[in-house]
Amino acid sequence: MSLKEKLQEDLKSSMKNKDTVRKSVVTLIRASIKQYEVDNRVELDDEGIIDIISKQLKQRRDALDEFAKANREDLVSETEAEIKVLKEYLPQQLSEEELNEIVKLTISEVGATSMKDMGKIMSVIRPKVKGRADGKLINELVKANLQ
Repeated sequence: MSLKEKLQEDLKSSMKNKDTVRKSVVTLIRASIKQYEVDNRVELDDEGIIDIISKQLKQRRDALDEFAKANREDLVSETEAEIKVLKEYLPQQLSEEELNEIVKLTISEVGATSMKDMGKIMSVIRPKVKGRADGKLINELVKANLQ
């Protein structure tokens, strides 16, 4: 079953079960997919759908920080529930240890020695961990390993 079909089935089941959080998240994902397909005149595969879900996850995480700063506990809990649903559609996330190993291997692979090589490292790592790790965490680990 493709990811697009799974989203359709989950939308139906969330409507039947009156799961409003899942219904709204799945509806937003499907709308983003449709928008991308119409704008670019392409049919997205699972890889493209994972990119869209990853972007939405990043948006929610950024919003979560802002809601926490503004002491909006109602929005924090709602956003955390949305993040939980989004994560279900992404591949298994890498642990920090696994990600750190990939970062170390890539640094030696590229031959990086300073922060000037950050762009090279990131361009090699991103395809390796696509959809399985947060970009902010990758960035922090690369910086830590280069210093």
